[in-house]
Amino acid sequence: MKHEFIEQHVGWMAVAIFLAIVIGGMVEIIPLMNQRAAAQPAEGLKLRSPLEVAGREVYLREGCYNCHSQQVRYLAEEVLRYGPPAQMGEFVYDHPFQWGSKRTGPDLSRVGGRYSDEWHRIHLISPRAVVPESNMPGYPWLEHQQFKKGEVSAMMRALSRVGVPFSESDISGAEEQMQGKSRLDALISYLQSLKVPEATKNQARISSTEELAS
Repeated sequence: MKHEFIEQHVGWMAVAIFLAIVIGGMVEIIPLMNQRAAAQPAEGLKLRSPLEVAGREVYLREGCYNCHSQQVRYLAEEVLRYGPPAQMGEFVYDHPFQWGSKRTGPDLSRVGGRYSDEWHRIHLISPRAVVPESNMPGYPWLEHQQFKKGEVSAMMRALSRVGVPFSESDISGAEEQMQGKSRLDALISYLQSLKVPEATKNQARISSTEELAS
């Protein structure tokens, strides 16, 4: 079948696009389903606190993923800038994961601990106060928004149903931990949680030492 025929018949074009998506999806997804590493948490990976869970929801709601990825690729310049490459096991508790491919702003998967809470607060309220060339919008309203009663525990229960191992005590204690916290506090807490798992960090140090020794 010549491509001119497909281009001139919308129905056949739709069928061809559908088949391409199905086959491409199977090629990408089926191998991952058979890899144990895709379902096992990375060594040293910690469960998020209620405040961090709530912050991730704010991150998703405000569309931060549209400009920031959370995946360090196996490229020398990325490893030098951001840290060890991303491993599948780091994201088993993320539903959905935030790998992304668009970087209007920097990758955030290793941003935790690089800046103080106060730096993040100023940056989120007025980005150009700390990064003059930034084109990021500010989010000052988050500082004045609180979470509704039961909102965060409902988030955690939903995550537990898809495999995140939150216990009943984790979920029931969420409301107490959220007392007096704003959506801005939650978002900052989530950003500070984005770090390399300790075991992965240690392995990266060992690998670097071995490379230097050789």
